[in-house]
Amino acid sequence: MAVPLRIQSDWAQALRKDEGEAWLSCHPPGKPTLYGSLTCQGIGLDGIPEVTASEGFIVNEINKKSIHVSCPKENVSSKFLAPYTTFSRIHTKSITCLDISSGGGLGVSSSTDGSMKIWQASNGELRRVLEGHVFDVNCCRFFPSGLVVLSGGMDAQLKIWSAEDASCVVTFKGHKGGILDTAIVDRGKNVVSGSRDGTARLWDCGRSACLGVLADCGSSINGVAVGAADNSINLGSPEQMPSEREVGTESKMLLLAREDKKLQCLGLQSRQPLFLFIGSDAFNCCTFLSGFLLLAGTQDGNIYQLDVRSPRTPVQVIHRSGAPVMSLLSFRDGFIASQGDGSCFIVQQDLDYVIELTGADCDPVYKVATWEKQIYTCCRDGLVRRYQLSDL
Repeated sequence: MAVPLRIQSDWAQALRKDEGEAWLSCHPPGKPTLYGSLTCQGIGLDGIPEVTASEGFIVNEINKKSIHVSCPKENVSSKFLAPYTTFSRIHTKSITCLDISSGGGLGVSSSTDGSMKIWQASNGELRRVLEGHVFDVNCCRFFPSGLVVLSGGMDAQLKIWSAEDASCVVTFKGHKGGILDTAIVDRGKNVVSGSRDGTARLWDCGRSACLGVLADCGSSINGVAVGAADNSINLGSPEQMPSEREVGTESKMLLLAREDKKLQCLGLQSRQPLFLFIGSDAFNCCTFLSGFLLLAGTQDGNIYQLDVRSPRTPVQVIHRSGAPVMSLLSFRDGFIASQGDGSCFIVQQDLDYVIELTGADCDPVYKVATWEKQIYTCCRDGLVRRYQLSDL
């Protein structure tokens, strides 16, 4: 798992022509990198290339959009998946965030070109432009209904939009610094925001009011996650009676990925601390995998898996490169991670290989979203890529 295999980003195109070549490499920690190549020996009747690997590598299987390669010496194997389709016309610059609606029909994304847009997930066709934030939009996501969008910007404002007519229905003000991440509580009567001002806040969408400062940690909050807690976890009790406007906060945990190398976990309703974990570098992102397992990624490339019930020692630390971990997403019985060097990979418990989503050439992949067997990524190169897991 800790030994990544890498492949030329446009390998699928390169291997489509006779005698076409693509490079491969294997990066065992603390040992010299192993370099190799793949060569196309011709195209079969089914349109699938016949590919051979240079010494030290083996091609296990190849399809139109995927190739399974192993390096026996290091006992690792990866399945590389090329994008099924790429959307290049949604934004003109780096895309910092994206999400897909619960029904899979719509996408929303924000870019350093200053825009936030809603588009058709099947073909990338533009549907709506959401205008109203001053400066860049940092984060955007759909509410569970799929009809409403939540966004946070450098203007310290949190906004709720109608996906149907692009109107901004609510604006939350209260943060003193840019909003870096959000989380939706249950069905979305309440939402949580994390900001550069060092606070995480709970908001009441119906009355567009702040229900309280959940944490004030004096350090930028880069990522927030809300998860249902396992019954065995004592979340503590709130010091005062929660407002009746708080909906769905009981039996939930809040996770904060902080710039000061700390990962903070607390009871969402109780506001009581569960743990504070110190990592190797600034924490960029975090997510819950279950009622007690969580993941958090750092600026120096570590992915920590922790158990809330005994958080002192990580369950495991995955380190594949020193590139910043940009996003983490729970997926099936594993997770998807993306990094600042363009790598984006899927780890699943029952698979003895890693699935690598290829296409980005050293440009950071900032965010990943899924809908059923489709995976969408957004990248600094201004592209949204869509992958079909059925192509495996």
